Amino acid sequence: MPEAHSHYLCNKPNGKHDGATNTSSIIEHNNKKALKYIEDVTSNADEIQKRVLAEILSSSAHAEYLQRHGLDGRTDRETFKKIMPVVTYEDLKPDIDRIANGDTSPILCSKPISEFLTSSGTSGGERKLMPTIEEELERRSLLYSLLMPVMEQFVPGLDKGKGMYFLFIKSEAKTPGGLLARPVLTSYYRSSHFKNKTHCFDPYTNYTSPIETILCLDSYQSMYSQMLCGLSQNEHVLRVGAVFASGFIRALKFLEKHWVCLCRDIRNGTIGPEITDSSVREAIMRVLKPNPKLADFIEGECKKGLWKGIITRLWPNTKYVDVIVTGTMAQYIPMLDYYSNGLPLVCTMYASSECYFGLNLNPLCDPSEVSYTLVPTMAYFEFLPLNKTKEHANSISYTEQELLVDLVDVELGQEYELVVTTYAGLYRYRVGDILRVAGFKNNAPQFNFVCRKNVVLSIDSDKTDEVELQNAVKNGANHLTLFGASLTEYTSFADTSTIPGHYVLYWEISMNKNNNIDQNQNPIPSSVFEECCFAVEGSLNSVYRQGRVSESIGPLEIKIVENGTFDKLMDFALSQGASINQYKTPRCVKYAPIVELLDSKTVSNYFSPKCPLWVPGHKKWCMYPLDNK
Repeated sequence: MPEAHSHYLCNKPNGKHDGATNTSSIIEHNNKKALKYIEDVTSNADEIQKRVLAEILSSSAHAEYLQRHGLDGRTDRETFKKIMPVVTYEDLKPDIDRIANGDTSPILCSKPISEFLTSSGTSGGERKLMPTIEEELERRSLLYSLLMPVMEQFVPGLDKGKGMYFLFIKSEAKTPGGLLARPVLTSYYRSSHFKNKTHCFDPYTNYTSPIETILCLDSYQSMYSQMLCGLSQNEHVLRVGAVFASGFIRALKFLEKHWVCLCRDIRNGTIGPEITDSSVREAIMRVLKPNPKLADFIEGECKKGLWKGIITRLWPNTKYVDVIVTGTMAQYIPMLDYYSNGLPLVCTMYASSECYFGLNLNPLCDPSEVSYTLVPTMAYFEFLPLNKTKEHANSISYTEQELLVDLVDVELGQEYELVVTTYAGLYRYRVGDILRVAGFKNNAPQFNFVCRKNVVLSIDSDKTDEVELQNAVKNGANHLTLFGASLTEYTSFADTSTIPGHYVLYWEISMNKNNNIDQNQNPIPSSVFEECCFAVEGSLNSVYRQGRVSESIGPLEIKIVENGTFDKLMDFALSQGASINQYKTPRCVKYAPIVELLDSKTVSNYFSPKCPLWVPGHKKWCMYPLDNK
């Protein structure tokens, strides 16, 4: 590891302490060390980046992929930039499939691939498999360890209470070669790095949810038990949150629906029969004691039926809400403000299945101003300038390698696509995130997250691009042909006014001329449109389908609009200054007046009648589920 990185990891306290005073001094010492680490790595960002790249290339010098491209053991940045191509997942998929199918030779990385981390869907509709190695857990743990020392600068005293976080795992599978394939957070929550934290000296990992409740695969039991433990310790809670804003709002909606049962269990100090997992029941009983006074208080607040400010009413010592509200999650900000009475919304870190990237050094900033400082020890970072990519798109001499710039060479205000080279065998890999340079911490840039490249719809962790949406809509619309109808135009909308949120498709359909039937009278049975909904959902990627099965995404809705609606949509766009020569129907809409226009022209609406099929696995190289979900 780079010197600054290894120094920090190798000098963690051993957890032995005498009394509260010594514990406080250990916390203070660790916080100072973490902040100094941030100062050091951001001040020497370029030097560390050179070292990181050299270490990655030297440690995997014998990997087939590097030899295939002619690197021949060289580790200097100039040769790497000249020889190594910029790649996407599809470029690496043949090598990844070999590893998944059991080839243990050093293909992408000299160190053994320990598991695959499942990322968002590919253009083919299935999850990506990101290779990882054991030592990556150390890097992820390092980034986590920096978050609270930064937060303590703005909100002191967080070590004196607990965090109420709603954390969940998802289903795991095994590849034919026997490697685990699972989401990155599931991997982390199941690791000793996370499990052991709750038993060590670190007060920042003192959560209201016992580890057994987080590791419960049953989504209802996990949510119920975590909410029960959070309510029963309400006075101790100083911060609340989840990974995504959508997940935290889902927890609050769960409270709205189940508060009667929760109050019953708090009053009696018992657990209802709904919780059947014995390890979860045992864990709850270590926390839960009969508390009629608290039950009466919660009941009184919930009975009001007014949910504005419910967070500060039930958890009165809460100082902030810790959730991701950047990118597509920004759509949930008004609802979070409503529930929290305007508590600060804090986005602490920036990470993905490919790599953990950086952290927010100004966590109490407005959500619209969140920027992430990339930590130079996490990976080797490069950036593809969007403006130059467009300028050179038709140039014969254009190559992406020539356009890439290094971490310290990005320009303020410019937008870039993130490209990473990791310790686990990704080289010049296009992550697909679009970032804008917002400023600098010493010599390390700070980035606003702009969007995921090509993503048009997202509710939770799902990401649906325009091509995938088009194919799904086509499959759904095929059900209209038997009734002499066809789809004329469509657009989509991610509706987060419902919990869980759901996809909405606006369809304008026409009848064949020989039918002479008014489309607005809609002679097509409702069941056919429900079949259309179900067919669309079945054609979307496995991340979406898993979200439907786990109820983090609601049933897809099709709204049939009047004939001529999309002409009016074009008229509206032209009235706003769009060029008639360049106008094309948007495949996703977000602007409120446009949504209102489409809703005003809706003549009927239909929902998917059931969840689409979802089985953990890849349709081309079957994975074997490890559980019954």
